[in-house]
Amino acid sequence: MTVLPFISLGAGTVLGLLIKYPQFQKLADIISTTALVLLMLCIGIGIGIDESVVREFPKIGANCIVIALSAIFFSVLLTFICEKTVLSLENYSSSSDHMDTPDVDSNHPASHLVWLMPACLIAGLITGIIMRSTISSSFTNAAFTIALIILYVCVGISQGSNKKVFHNLRTLGFRILWLPFAILVGSITGGFFSSLFLDIPMEIPVVSACGMSFYSITGAYMTQTYGLAPGAYGFIVNLLREFITVLIMPLLIRISPGSPIAGGAAGDMDTMLAPVTKFVGINLSIVTLLTGTVLTFIVPILLPIMSNFIITL
Repeated sequence: MTVLPFISLGAGTVLGLLIKYPQFQKLADIISTTALVLLMLCIGIGIGIDESVVREFPKIGANCIVIALSAIFFSVLLTFICEKTVLSLENYSSSSDHMDTPDVDSNHPASHLVWLMPACLIAGLITGIIMRSTISSSFTNAAFTIALIILYVCVGISQGSNKKVFHNLRTLGFRILWLPFAILVGSITGGFFSSLFLDIPMEIPVVSACGMSFYSITGAYMTQTYGLAPGAYGFIVNLLREFITVLIMPLLIRISPGSPIAGGAAGDMDTMLAPVTKFVGINLSIVTLLTGTVLTFIVPILLPIMSNFIITL
């Protein structure tokens, strides 16, 4: 599993760089969504056919809330410190007025995937419980692996085709990287902090928090690496991070301009871009997009690194 993400992401990135047709990117997005649906159904079915995991599911939900809140809190805290010391987002807001910003409809709701993923998980869970005696775990594992490879390749295509972001990053200056760095360190800190209060292995809250709202890759990685129940943590924690961020956005913007961006984390590249921009303003939309893109690139690399690091502790 440590090698699979890099091979699949690398292949997808090469395809994204070489194939420049917009229709190809749209097709990759459609296939990616289909793979996500299949992944969530497989996760749900796998949980449903395992009676011991089903009994623990309410506890899993409560633990996920604690992990998500901890990751958001420390990300916001370190982002606030960053804004007060090395990176004033008010200055970037005024200096980026002349730049092209993403075409964002600030009234557009969060991506439908935020609602589709838990719906598929629940549907799979019910299917697994009802058909427990007829569905084999080997079948769901094979379907999961196929969908996982497809998902990684499609994520790589999306990253490889997003060339404009790198141009904007050079225009703004590399000092903007302090913002994703603060969010990353805050998320890891939140994972370790929540592990002090939860009666679960340390790698579950830490690696879940490292997903930084990239629920598809995080859930898939944790399922393949640790099993079904930890995989459920990877999905649910990062879905909850987006839900909670949207709910408390009016509070976050009162703290600082970067706080909503910190809550959205990797989701700022797509799902959270519209709701975050609604609060931080269109002049900071490019900062939001760049932050989410940097974190989206980092997550697939960070997950195995942190997983191996915890093993050595």
